Amino acid sequence: MRTALPSTTTPATPAAAFGTLPTQVRNLGILAHVDAGKTTVTERILYLTGATHKQGEVHQGTTVTDFDPQERDRGITIFAAAVSCAWDGHRINLIDTPGHVDFADEVERSLRVLDGAVAVFDAVAGVEPQSESVWRQADRHGVPRIAFVNKLDRAGADLDTAVASIRARLHPRPLVVQLPIGREGGFTGVVDMVRMRALHWPDGPGRYRAGEVPPDLRAEAGRRRRLLEESVAELHPAALEEFCATSALSDATLAAALRELTRTGEGVVVLCGSAYRNRGIEPLLEAVVAYLPAPPDVPAVRGTLDGRPDGPVQERAADPAAPFAGLVFKVNATGTGRLTYLRVYSGTIGKGDTVLDAGAGRSERIGRILRVQADRHEELERAVAGDIVAVIGLKSARAGATLCAPSAPLVLEPPTAAEPVVSVAVEARRGTDTGRLASALARLVEEDPSLTVHTDAESGQTVLSGMGELHLEVAVEKIRLLHGLEVAVGRPQVAYRETVSRGVSGLVHRHVKQDGGAGQFAHIVLDVEPLAAADGEGGSALFEFRSAVTGGRVPREWVQAVESGCRDALAEGPLAGHPVTGLRVTLTDGATHVKDSSEQAFRTAGRQGLRAALRACAMTLLEPVVEVTATVPPEAVGGVLGDLAARRGRVTGSAARGGSAQVTAVVPLAELFGYATRLRSRTQGRGSFTTRAAGYAPAPAGPAG
Repeated sequence: MRTALPSTTTPATPAAAFGTLPTQVRNLGILAHVDAGKTTVTERILYLTGATHKQGEVHQGTTVTDFDPQERDRGITIFAAAVSCAWDGHRINLIDTPGHVDFADEVERSLRVLDGAVAVFDAVAGVEPQSESVWRQADRHGVPRIAFVNKLDRAGADLDTAVASIRARLHPRPLVVQLPIGREGGFTGVVDMVRMRALHWPDGPGRYRAGEVPPDLRAEAGRRRRLLEESVAELHPAALEEFCATSALSDATLAAALRELTRTGEGVVVLCGSAYRNRGIEPLLEAVVAYLPAPPDVPAVRGTLDGRPDGPVQERAADPAAPFAGLVFKVNATGTGRLTYLRVYSGTIGKGDTVLDAGAGRSERIGRILRVQADRHEELERAVAGDIVAVIGLKSARAGATLCAPSAPLVLEPPTAAEPVVSVAVEARRGTDTGRLASALARLVEEDPSLTVHTDAESGQTVLSGMGELHLEVAVEKIRLLHGLEVAVGRPQVAYRETVSRGVSGLVHRHVKQDGGAGQFAHIVLDVEPLAAADGEGGSALFEFRSAVTGGRVPREWVQAVESGCRDALAEGPLAGHPVTGLRVTLTDGATHVKDSSEQAFRTAGRQGLRAALRACAMTLLEPVVEVTATVPPEAVGGVLGDLAARRGRVTGSAARGGSAQVTAVVPLAELFGYATRLRSRTQGRGSFTTRAAGYAPAPAGPAG
């Protein structure tokens, strides 16, 4: 269970300690690749802000945010965890997100409710595959970021090289505001180039000491300050005006410009340090408060009044006095209560209030409101615009649900759930546990929308689908640990797709039905053609419907029925019954009957007509592919390349990285089951790999599920 309610809740922290105004709140996430140091950064923030009294360590299994037994056993973040702390009169609501690709949906749902983010990078590895993926996710949500280059105390660490990889692979405008003092094991502090001072840290936990810039770094710090001023002046009109007038920028102008550039996304402030060595965290917190936006600084949230995509739109600003509106982004069904995680966008809610689940049209009552502290909580009397809290008492609200004031309904756009790519068959080892297994699976899906459960029509097996092999392993282990069930699991199967490689034109379909009562009549003519994949999606999740009917031969409302019928037909393709994607359907002509035509008749015609058209098209089977990045000893490269080739992998690059070699390849997901064990065997346990979804590609001929 991801979150367990404690036996007692701690007294609410005085509001003054956190700040009570939305302008005093920062909602941010920590984003990074696996092992870049996200959780360590979070632990140091909690310790320095006084939220914890002992530093948690990932390798010791004592962290606050990685409190789930599986996270501590595996040493990675699996579930997004929220915590709150206070710094410089501000409340910081922080979400530590997973770095593994299988849990990218946790990142997606977190980004939907955040106002800013800290992207953590390894000073040796620079931009890694998953750090690139989460950066693109933040781009899609328009989340302002600052960058923290971590692990500067490691051998081979270099700030400039890491920044160069950020610029080359992520394409932001990096604005480096710090210069390291010392290299690798001799890294002891940084030069703050905004205020031109040196910050030194003692060994072990402790606050920095500010002083003069060391003499041997003054020239280099001055040169870099000048480059920073020039970069900022190029991007910021007010800074440019001052720079042209005085050939320099004041500290105040520079700080104000950095704040505005961060919030608009035109620039990314870059800081550095070593979280494990307690160096660089206080300046990072200062940058969070100084540069990242407060809830009132971001655009007002937009929603529709009736839930329809084309319905009337209304905006809600982050105003405690406005009508209440909030978005559920996470649900934990615990043994002692159902926790619903909520971002309050506008208005105020209190204990005992009645709210409306706008999408479902149900009223719910708020029983308790909790300030989230990972697996511990502080009880609150109310929550206001800008808050991220958990509530108890909601019986049916799901992730993505909009909660609002009953007198002012509003439906916000929910986070997009990822499409599962791997499936396993699951069954209870004891027949008497079948009902308990069904309940456990239902709870899993409620907590994690990227998991799906269905019953296979042919075999009758229960099939659990998710984002990867590790994702499903974690889900099954959760059933075993928390529900005490012995579960048998089948071999993983990937989610294939079918697509059109050569279309058809002018396919005529007539749906006529007469059974003594009111008849059904619909006549349609369809063109079907391939739809090119966008942005490397490989044909994934692409469908387009157009109408070219003229003269009113098919009324508009029945054109929509044809489209609905065509979407129904995409569920099963003609090759092997896999979902169909990557096609454009055009309704070119049709005819109606004065009495027997109806919306249902045209929906049926659309479904049957597209199925007939797909049987006439040339179809191609698609399989999911992933980008694999393997880090191995140089002497093992040959064997690793051969193994990837045997798995139908296409090598796309290789490079030396410190004392290791890094190989990148695009490999079918179906070929990667068990690869971790194989790689360890070939590299005497010294190799590791990460993956990143790379869309779909044509599969070889042969049976596929």
